[in-house]
Amino acid sequence: MAGVKITDTILRDAHQSLIATRMKTEDMLPIADKLDRVGFHSLEVWGGATFDSCLRFLNEDPWERLRTLRKAFKNTKLQMLLRGQNLLGYKHYPDDVVEEFVKKSIENGIDIIRIFDALNDPRNIKKSIESTKKYGGHAQAAISYTTSPVHNNEYYINLAVEMEKMGADSICIKDMSGILMPYEAEKLVKGLKEKISVPIQIHSHFTSGIANQTYMKAIEAGADIIDTAMSPLGMGTSQPATESMVASLQGSPYYPDIDMNLLLEITDYFKELRDEYLKEGLLNTKVLNVDARTLKYQVPGGMLSNLVSQLNAQGALDRFEEVLEEVPKVREDLGYPPLVTPMSQMVGTTAVFNVLLGERYKMVPKEAKNYVKGLYGKPTVPVKENIKEKIIGNEEVYTGRPADLLEPELNKLKDEIKEYIEQEEDVLSYALFPQVAIDFFKYRQAEKYKIDNNLLNDEFKTYPI
Repeated sequence: MAGVKITDTILRDAHQSLIATRMKTEDMLPIADKLDRVGFHSLEVWGGATFDSCLRFLNEDPWERLRTLRKAFKNTKLQMLLRGQNLLGYKHYPDDVVEEFVKKSIENGIDIIRIFDALNDPRNIKKSIESTKKYGGHAQAAISYTTSPVHNNEYYINLAVEMEKMGADSICIKDMSGILMPYEAEKLVKGLKEKISVPIQIHSHFTSGIANQTYMKAIEAGADIIDTAMSPLGMGTSQPATESMVASLQGSPYYPDIDMNLLLEITDYFKELRDEYLKEGLLNTKVLNVDARTLKYQVPGGMLSNLVSQLNAQGALDRFEEVLEEVPKVREDLGYPPLVTPMSQMVGTTAVFNVLLGERYKMVPKEAKNYVKGLYGKPTVPVKENIKEKIIGNEEVYTGRPADLLEPELNKLKDEIKEYIEQEEDVLSYALFPQVAIDFFKYRQAEKYKIDNNLLNDEFKTYPI
């Protein structure tokens, strides 16, 4: 048999998990040739928070990053993460925006699109899968893995079967919290192999310290591909280390076709980069630690840091443990949603409000209210009636596909930013992050044309002569 295949996440999820997605394109390019030659099945380079971070913090055009990386990687497939109908934002977008975004992602260099929905609602990934296949990409449907009284192997296997029928070219078990236990992984992969014919990929985070063992059991059970991260930005809240996983498979039929010597040269490059991140304060060593609390509370690493930030801002860090205890209670009340974006933010913020205000559901974020109204999709189990009443009163709950409520808006968006458009992709940047995109467009104009945007006449869109 062929060895297991490796997707390395160093250019996306690894640095999203450890340094808040602050790796610049200029830091990626010097090592691109070696990454391209080492033998990876694919490299995850885009999607997730990279898009927002490029615009908001790095003054980079995310589309130009993708085009640049595509030119640099001549042999290796490029992969991205997409939140289904949410794309890379935090709300549902109309179908015309979803299709155009997928089309442009593939045109600019993406080969594989990993598509997930925070609620595992198949209706929310259908359009993305259809669009990916329409424009010649590989549609990988992802299961958002969690545990609860209703999330079991039968549930996940039935979901995967439905995804395959929808046209998924492969299935990913996306364990964002690092809670998939080794022997559960073995059972799940074996069960999937009996029911579906497409390849199975495993994605887990090292947060709880068990992902290496989980990967080994999954591989032995028949998993085709695993997600790892080069060790300088691996482990902690990132993925298991690539080098260690490859080495651990030596002498087995699963050993991947990877150039180990070249792999170690890549390691050396990222070690130097990691040291720079440490000096700059971008990398906090706390995120490199194992946090076994994840196994109890199912809180992903990014959600943990967000909770700390919220409590710090309120001068209430001493109540962190109370909030952690509240998270699973809120999750149960809301129908056991997986704790992945945007549900992790909704559940986390609600838990903070519940603790700090001393009354549960006295204040609820707007997004959580919309979730209870059915505007994000179907919960695994219905929201408890008394909780629903407390959050939205007697308002009606929508049971249809949320995107069916949305009118096409591409033409309207084009008209709104016509003075800034320099490429078709700009409309999509604006659709996802309106104000952030506008700020970036102004920066881009100023850099390119040496124009001071503060002098712009907003009424007539002209500059003083």
